[in-house]
Amino acid sequence: MPTSDAAFPAPDAAPFRRAVVAAAGAVLPLLGSGNGDAVDAMAVAAMRAALTGAAVDGRVVVGEGEKDDAPMLHLGERFGAGPAGAVAVGAVAAGTVDAAGAAGHPAIDIAVDPVDGTRLAAAGLPGAMAVIAAVPRGGFFDLGPAHYLDKLVTWVPGITAADASADAILAAVPSLVARAAELRGVAPSAVRVAVQDRPRNRDHIAAVRAAGAAVEVFENGDVERSLRALHGAAASARAADERERGVPGLDAVIGIGGAPEGVIVAAGARALGGSMLARFAPQSAGERSRVLAHLGGAGRPAFDGVFDLDALCSTPAELLVAAVTDCEIGIRLPGARAMAAGVRVHWWAAGGRHSGWADLLEAHHSGT
Repeated sequence: MPTSDAAFPAPDAAPFRRAVVAAAGAVLPLLGSGNGDAVDAMAVAAMRAALTGAAVDGRVVVGEGEKDDAPMLHLGERFGAGPAGAVAVGAVAAGTVDAAGAAGHPAIDIAVDPVDGTRLAAAGLPGAMAVIAAVPRGGFFDLGPAHYLDKLVTWVPGITAADASADAILAAVPSLVARAAELRGVAPSAVRVAVQDRPRNRDHIAAVRAAGAAVEVFENGDVERSLRALHGAAASARAADERERGVPGLDAVIGIGGAPEGVIVAAGARALGGSMLARFAPQSAGERSRVLAHLGGAGRPAFDGVFDLDALCSTPAELLVAAVTDCEIGIRLPGARAMAAGVRVHWWAAGGRHSGWADLLEAHHSGT
């Protein structure tokens, strides 16, 4: 069963924390501007600059820009000290580097979204954040050209592909709701599941309601809702936390959404000790053909199959979040704010569940 891995085998998470803080702080002047492309471009530039010189042999393996046709860190882009300091951010990989890394630096793969919730940031609404998920080389599931996944994310431990049917995640919903209710000591009607409000998710909403659980429909903010669901707790602690923050807890997120966000959330599930299921869910004939071609000999069985957390994120992981606007991820993170000396950005790290805030180059840490 997947467990929480607080000790990530990089020297530390500081380079990634600096990168998400830089991205979140950089877009402050653009909040509410209505210009999502400018928000993305500013965040990408800040994150890329902050990753330069990090003491890792780093590689971008998942980025949000491919799906959204937005400014991005490129798939295969290399960053950090690299071999003899020669690999810089912006250089695209030409070949592979083994897991031992180059010049003694740990080989790290990252999945990034410089602003998850670009539309929210452009509108000045809550729920936008800068995100980096990091694993040792080869630890992430290979998405290939997939843009969409059918996903189930929950704090409930031990949910595996065996809980779903061979080709449908929806089959796992009744057992998920029953187990969440049992572990919390509540009726199924008190179990709360978030589903993104899209026509493609109508069957998911129906399945949750048929299992007796409550549905929370949302427009944007897939990663934010998923992290809330991964922070589930026993009924007594959860009730007190909900009263204090005034935000209802979540037990799961289910539905078809972005594949890059799915890999990012898998790192959070690995670090926090939750469960996750996913399967390919192409939304066009072209995407379907590209995914099947990428799978090659694995073909239809892999295309139709359900993957659990051990497949999606097979190694210890770290997930770093910095709030662009106010976020609720199971804890409250205030959005970036202008201060007399610059910009204050609040951040959170899944490994060890640390949080804090940063002003310019000075960081302040607290455990959560």
